[in-house]
Amino acid sequence: MTKIEINGANLAYDDTGDGTPVLLLHAGIADRRMWREQVPALAARHRVIAVDLRGYGDSELPTDPFAHHDDVVGLLDALELPRAALVGCSFGGAVAIDTALAYPDRVGALALFGTAVSGSEWSDEANDLWDDLVGETDPEDFAATAAGEVRFWVVGPGRRPEDVDPELIRFAEKMDRRALAAELALSAVEVAELDPPAIERLGELRVPVLVAAGAADVPDIGRLADRIAAEVPGAVRLPDVPDAGHLLPLERPDAVNGALLDFLR
Repeated sequence: MTKIEINGANLAYDDTGDGTPVLLLHAGIADRRMWREQVPALAARHRVIAVDLRGYGDSELPTDPFAHHDDVVGLLDALELPRAALVGCSFGGAVAIDTALAYPDRVGALALFGTAVSGSEWSDEANDLWDDLVGETDPEDFAATAAGEVRFWVVGPGRRPEDVDPELIRFAEKMDRRALAAELALSAVEVAELDPPAIERLGELRVPVLVAAGAADVPDIGRLADRIAAEVPGAVRLPDVPDAGHLLPLERPDAVNGALLDFLR
């Protein structure tokens, strides 16, 4: 792990391999450790940078206003990288899209797994699923909240916890407990967002885009993947990965690694 000051905050990252640069952006329920299966696979051909976004994992969170997409480009500047392919999952995918819109010359490609999109709203169906699967939790009880979020996102509405690798559930809960603390701290900091948001600007993207989702993920995520594929010129929508939830790169690394290596080639 290395730390570097970016826009007034010390960000933690791992930098592995040589070749064309690929920056990995983690989900909001995780940190850079979620890419543990992608880093060695990609590093055979690429320089792979896995970063903890500000406030998450081992990165710091000063109280000054900031934007995640500015931090991404600040990291590229600090590493003297003119541009990079961005690979994002969930919230990290939303940050990747925002970066490509705000700094189109700095992003060479986007690979999006179970991605969110800034400005999109959850459906009534998703809210009802949350109520059914999770219900009310004490936001300061990180263990209980993490268990609920992992039940919703990682297991998904169509599977039972016993259907999923218990080590994956334990690791996801471990990461999410830390992420929940980050989100609580982030709620007190001004985080700038794109205006207008990315959901209204997908057609502006002019880089190669790969988008995928797990078949067991929340239905809204698959619909967002469909919308990206429909609105981004030339975007490639992979078939949903069977028996996979929201942390697709962690749960089904072989499928993700193969798709990524083909796409980045």
